[in-house]
Amino acid sequence: MKKSLIFLLVIFMCGFTSCATRVRAKTPAKVVVVKKRPANYKIVRVKGKRYYFWNGKHYKKTRKGYVIVKV
Repeated sequence: MKKSLIFLLVIFMCGFTSCATRVRAKTPAKVVVVKKRPANYKIVRVKGKRYYFWNGKHYKKTRKGYVIVKV
């Protein structure tokens, strides 16, 4: 009787412990999409990749428009 009680207690305790941990994703940063580039843009290549440069910032072309990137 005592062994079965201990066995049930161990099984009960193992049921409430878990190896899983909760991982919370960071909220995405605010992304500004520019639909049309201005007339005074320049195409620059940095490490073999093509970027658009205007107003002192580098932009990358995407399907939805142009997005500011850090180079």
